[in-house]
Amino acid sequence: MRGMIIKGVLLSLAFSPAVRAQSTTAPEFEITPEQSKISFAVKASVSLDGVFEKWDASLKFTSTDPSTGVLDVKIEADSVNTGSGFKDDKLKDKDFFDVKKDPYITFHSTKIVQTAPNTFEVQGTFTIRGVSKPETLTFVAQRQGNAGGEIKGTMAFDRKEFGMNSGIPFIRIADRVEVSINFKATRVSGPPLVLKQ
Repeated sequence: MRGMIIKGVLLSLAFSPAVRAQSTTAPEFEITPEQSKISFAVKASVSLDGVFEKWDASLKFTSTDPSTGVLDVKIEADSVNTGSGFKDDKLKDKDFFDVKKDPYITFHSTKIVQTAPNTFEVQGTFTIRGVSKPETLTFVAQRQGNAGGEIKGTMAFDRKEFGMNSGIPFIRIADRVEVSINFKATRVSGPPLVLKQ
């Protein structure tokens, strides 16, 4: 995740002009890896939630119009961490993530729509276990200080639609899985996005 750069993050909430200016038509943000994460949660008879330790993400724009953005997220499924080796091993095997056959979980956006001054719907293709289906991430952008901010996004999907029909011994698991994305970013160059108020 180090050195990961995100261009034109959905955080252009009139950040400070003190940000260094460059001759570019789109804003450029830098993710702070240590303060960013991708996590998941499933309702179960025993706590079943965790994070992915290894992933990469980019959000690129061709102009200051947020609808020109493209979000790509690539997660190493083998990096799942629930805090339990037993649960991690079960999630990595062929009944769930099947990491040996399909090592990556990905999301590629096809459309970004601003729904309110600081909220967005990001429609795209979600792929897990080699199965791809349309899903929607809902983002909230929150300004923090003069030149930075936070993007929080959530997406829910039905695990059985992606072939994850099994359970974990002695644990009852719901079908609905919620994925949460939390990016901390700083604008390093370019103008802010032009958002509808």
